[in-house]
Amino acid sequence: MTRPSLTHSLRRFGDQDGTAITEFGLIAPIFLLLMLGALDLAHTLYMQGVLQGVVQKAARDSTLESGQEEGTQVAINQKIETQVKRLAANADVTISRRNFYSYTKAAQAVAEPYNDNNGNGICDGGEPFQDNNANGVRDADGGSAGQGGTQAAVVLTVDVQYPRFFPLDKMIGLSGKVHLSAKTVLTNQPYGQKPGEPVPVVRNCP
Repeated sequence: MTRPSLTHSLRRFGDQDGTAITEFGLIAPIFLLLMLGALDLAHTLYMQGVLQGVVQKAARDSTLESGQEEGTQVAINQKIETQVKRLAANADVTISRRNFYSYTKAAQAVAEPYNDNNGNGICDGGEPFQDNNANGVRDADGGSAGQGGTQAAVVLTVDVQYPRFFPLDKMIGLSGKVHLSAKTVLTNQPYGQKPGEPVPVVRNCP
């Protein structure tokens, strides 16, 4: 039986080197994509956790008696933005407050009913609606804008949008921006007499 020559063995070894490089070239982009995806997901989950904590702290501060003051609410909003932008400097932060007569109404968030006479799905053209909270406008969630009064249930919502740190939008077609939202419901402290529940009024949509 003839043994393979040294030249033949070296040639086979060189062929295997080429195969390994080719395999690495095929695997490396996939590995890199998985690594970037994992980092992007980890950062998003961390941001969501931080955002939820910031919102809960802000809501507790807002429900104090001093939270009724416009200057206090502005200061709280600035704290929220500052903490978010420590992790995402280019973030756009939108903050909203909706108040309800009770926690139950806040949880239900039922739209005020109206008569859709023209069938277009919009309350317009003088169509009548039931203004349950007596604030003069039809509300899709039954609440009113702002912090509300004593013992009102307040829904604080913070929406955050910022560019992705890694170009996954170009690699796998994801959105170029991350969208996060955090919400919490708390009741204003009883710093005064709670007003009676508003009497529903029938009004017309503009």
